[in-house]
Amino acid sequence: MIRVLFVCLGNICRSPMAEGVFRQMLHQSGLENRIETDSCGVGDYHVGEPPDPRAIREAQHRDIDITGLRGRVIRQDDFDRFDYVLCMDRENLEALKKVAPRESRAHVGLLMDFATQGTGKEIDDPYFGNTDGFECMGDQIVAGCQGLLNQLKAREASD
Repeated sequence: MIRVLFVCLGNICRSPMAEGVFRQMLHQSGLENRIETDSCGVGDYHVGEPPDPRAIREAQHRDIDITGLRGRVIRQDDFDRFDYVLCMDRENLEALKKVAPRESRAHVGLLMDFATQGTGKEIDDPYFGNTDGFECMGDQIVAGCQGLLNQLKAREASD
């Protein structure tokens, strides 16, 4: 089982969207029993809360339901449990590096490092913007998740 954790600041916009997008891709690829996914935030601002309504709407436009997800904060055991801990921006990445145990073997990096399209290395937080930011966020997340899935499939094929 490969485990992937998506991380953003508060776990109500970008990371739940990534979890939903990736879960749908896994289902469509028949890999939902071999790759597990979850999401969390580096901050505890929205623990227990559902995703932002704008993120829910953007996901619904893509035929993805993220309404059942709830915000949670990163835990130390996440670095042992997950193979990939993927952030949306460099600020989140720096925050994770400060709390990651030294002995962790998880790949900690940016989701957009996996994107093959030129959509930028960071996914901006759309929380304080308008709905256009959520559409852009969704497009970037799809590109990053597709690249990640392609790499994981290639890894599995070579094992």
